[in-house]
Amino acid sequence: MEKTKVLFISQEITPYLPESEMSKIGRFLPQGIQEKGKEIRTFMPRFGCINERRNQLHEVIRLSGMNLIIDDTDHPLIIKVASIQAARMQVYFIDNEDYFHRKATLASKEGEEFEDNDERAIFFARGVLETTKKLRWAPDIIHCHGWFTGLVPLYIKKAMNEDPHFANSKLVYSIYNDDFKNTFPDSFPEKFQLEGVENNDYEGLAPFNFENLSKLAINFSDGVIQGNPNANQNIVDYAKASGKPFLEFHDEETYIDAYNKFYDELMDN
Repeated sequence: MEKTKVLFISQEITPYLPESEMSKIGRFLPQGIQEKGKEIRTFMPRFGCINERRNQLHEVIRLSGMNLIIDDTDHPLIIKVASIQAARMQVYFIDNEDYFHRKATLASKEGEEFEDNDERAIFFARGVLETTKKLRWAPDIIHCHGWFTGLVPLYIKKAMNEDPHFANSKLVYSIYNDDFKNTFPDSFPEKFQLEGVENNDYEGLAPFNFENLSKLAINFSDGVIQGNPNANQNIVDYAKASGKPFLEFHDEETYIDAYNKFYDELMDN
């Protein structure tokens, strides 16, 4: 029997970024799922504060070199990879000079959120999906962690729903306490448009703040997981009210088994 393929798209993974609920899940969930006999791929942004030498990142030339157009500007897509030896797993990094070379993640040292975070999230989501296609790898489950992955479900269900790599993929979105404070510019929907995405897909979700972006992700997901006990309650309530399969928060001892079972149940539906 063919192994179930799970694509993990994570905003944070330790040891590349400091430990948090999300970064620890980003690190240990793929390993745990792989140990349960599934095939995995893992992606994260190559934020500029990640030490490339210490973490032994190197560019994957055969995957790099594509340009993604955002707001009428070409942005070269660079793919890097590193290995976590203890887990026998690789992590792919989405990189670009304009978006990911500042020495921070989503905000400056002073706590000011970067004004182009909307474009960075678009670039990341599209970069992961284009790279997955280049890998010629068709995931059965795509599990998104963090608001930075929030456009992936929309893109899969609307822009890439006929692509053989994604036509049968089930989308899982995890909710964390990673709220951002700023509201994205009014031009955000124009920027994230791809063929197949229609205006009514995000009707009623303006302005694009943390809650509305999370709702957009939930609307196009097949299942939702509460990844943090302190996740935004409005979003948790919205997910529960959606009627989609919902998995309550599980602690470090139990979450890998619970998530694995959740994936299997989604596959069976």
